[in-house]
Amino acid sequence: MKEAVKKVNLKRQIDINTVTITRDHYFPSAYIIDLPLDSVPDHVWQDVLDHEWKSSLHLWDRKLFIIGDRLRLVTTIDDIEPKLDWIKQVIQKTNENIEEYNRTAVSSEAQTEEESRRRLEEEGTDITVIRDTIRKKLTF
Repeated sequence: MKEAVKKVNLKRQIDINTVTITRDHYFPSAYIIDLPLDSVPDHVWQDVLDHEWKSSLHLWDRKLFIIGDRLRLVTTIDDIEPKLDWIKQVIQKTNENIEEYNRTAVSSEAQTEEESRRRLEEEGTDITVIRDTIRKKLTF
């Protein structure tokens, strides 16, 4: 059975003094901010997040990355507030999509198991018919 994909959120209690904030070397007016997540997201969650933020109305110059249990944001001081609100929305939407993914995966797995069970039953029936036919034709 497949394991459900775990939802990931920003840490609720952030020690702001431990959040890494550095100047971006490529964009002089920008800063790199590493926001702590509550866990390391698996590849499915990362793919869903990537799709979600790239398809959002606020693309924000595509400066958002996952590094381990951190969400790296590149932004200017003027854009920080709307970007933090946007990040919360993208994470919420990602987690909603993960719930749907998990429901679909469970449903799909149950359907596959049912199909396998049905095939085994049919195969058993076919074998019984073959045995009966052999018995009738070859038993003297």
